Amino acid sequence: MDKQGTNQWSQLQMTIPMAENRKESDEDKIATAKGVAKGNKKKFLEDKVFLQELEDVDKDTKIRQNSSELLVITKTKKLVAYVITITEKSPKKFRAVFVNRIQNYCLDCLEYLIEANSLRTDNTKNKERRRECQHQAFLKLKLLGYMSFLSLESGCILKKQYEQISLMVADCINLLVAWRKSDADRFGK
Repeated sequence: MDKQGTNQWSQLQMTIPMAENRKESDEDKIATAKGVAKGNKKKFLEDKVFLQELEDVDKDTKIRQNSSELLVITKTKKLVAYVITITEKSPKKFRAVFVNRIQNYCLDCLEYLIEANSLRTDNTKNKERRRECQHQAFLKLKLLGYMSFLSLESGCILKKQYEQISLMVADCINLLVAWRKSDADRFGK
């Protein structure tokens, strides 16, 4: 790197807060939600209403973000933390049926994403395994969305919690699909 490139990198490092100290601002949350709503061709709620619904997301959620970590993994970690937080408050009669299943889908999805990201893409076998892990993560996210709906219908979770899970799942799915497309473009079909 030349002297100018080194100076630009130093300036960039000073302007970007350290990843572990960074917290998503309200504007970032609103922008993400607007993007997801626009992608799903739905109308976005007012900003203040949305922020009130997000209050229980950030209470106990401390996610360590590695700077080299994929955004889909970071978002999935936030989804896992949120789901575990809200399902702890679910009625006891649902814990054996819905709560365990929902939590397991989240954790399985995170496991598949981390495995897919850790696989080296230097041979065909690893590329196939990576694609399979991405597909399994996609399936787990879809199942999580459906199981969340069933939980709402049964009274296990609240409507605002279901809406938040749906937004987070849609965000993760969109990022995962973009990652799969990027891999397909880079490595071929």
